Amino acid sequence: MKLLLLSNSTAPGHAYLEHAREAIARHLAGVRELLFVPYALADHDGYTEKVAAFMAELGIAVRGVHTGDPRRLAADAQAVFTGGGNSFRLLRALHTTGLVEALRDRVAAGAPYMGSSAGTNMACPTLRTTNDMPIVQPPSFEALALVPFQINPHYLDPAPESAHMGETREERLTQFLEENAVPVLGLREGTWLVREDDRLELAGVAAGARLFRRGAAPEEYGPGTDLSELLTAPARFDVGPATA
Repeated sequence: MKLLLLSNSTAPGHAYLEHAREAIARHLAGVRELLFVPYALADHDGYTEKVAAFMAELGIAVRGVHTGDPRRLAADAQAVFTGGGNSFRLLRALHTTGLVEALRDRVAAGAPYMGSSAGTNMACPTLRTTNDMPIVQPPSFEALALVPFQINPHYLDPAPESAHMGETREERLTQFLEENAVPVLGLREGTWLVREDDRLELAGVAAGARLFRRGAAPEEYGPGTDLSELLTAPARFDVGPATA
């Protein structure tokens, strides 16, 4: 399995996807046509054109999965990119078009998968660690399960000087772990994960990522860290607070 999972698609001072250009070029080396999944935004054609403009610089043609039979296009895809936007809208579309199973099967067969933000959320077993507002209701929170752990893209650290009185991201993930026993990796902006079969590595900017586990203090990791053990870590959902 070959995955590139970006926390974000746009970084300050960079054009769309430009901050991860080298990683994307390596990930898609040899790919001639990319299948793009634009369902996280309402304007599917415009979103596809934006991705096509970036990929053209790498010599890669882009086709939107919405332009034909989604399942057939997925089955024939040389590589897949699922873009960011609203994760609930995206997951609903994946279920209603039959793409949950089709994409899962194609990536398992060897097609490179790339996700950013909501597209990275889709690589997890479930949607439950997203930051998005549920603007629509998907039939299930079940996602692609390309990795067996959860990811929180755009992870933000608590800001002690802030007057904001709402929950921090850390508090929300801690609440998730009160009910579920599965690792959650908080990917900060400018970071990403690279999976090559049984190896998983953290890459990107020095800020790195924060790993949350049930019953343990969060752990910090920097770029270059081998996180392969997450691919075999036990994952139990809906176990409740009484079975820690």
